[in-house]
Amino acid sequence: MRELLVEWLSAEGYSVRAAAPGDAQVPNNADLVIFDVYMPRREGASRLRTVKAAYPETPLIAISGHFRSGLGGSSTAAEALGVRQVIAKPFTRRDLLAAVHGVIGPAH
Repeated sequence: MRELLVEWLSAEGYSVRAAAPGDAQVPNNADLVIFDVYMPRREGASRLRTVKAAYPETPLIAISGHFRSGLGGSSTAAEALGVRQVIAKPFTRRDLLAAVHGVIGPAH
């Protein structure tokens, strides 16, 4: 999934840094962080809280197979998680790019 996100976002012109599994460090100049929230053992939710605390101004998008299809950025799930947008898996490239454009705009 990580490689696919990198491919899709890079092809659109975004500069992408993929974190290693378990890495909760975000570059200070990150415009956006995308998380898979419900990873095994709920590691994603734990890392999400860590990043939100360390980088409160960095917008976040949460992805998960546990979200209902069609959830949007103003949904209860997004508000509960403190993220700008949620995306339900499986999702298309169009879904991902629409979410990213909605949160940070087009690539520069």
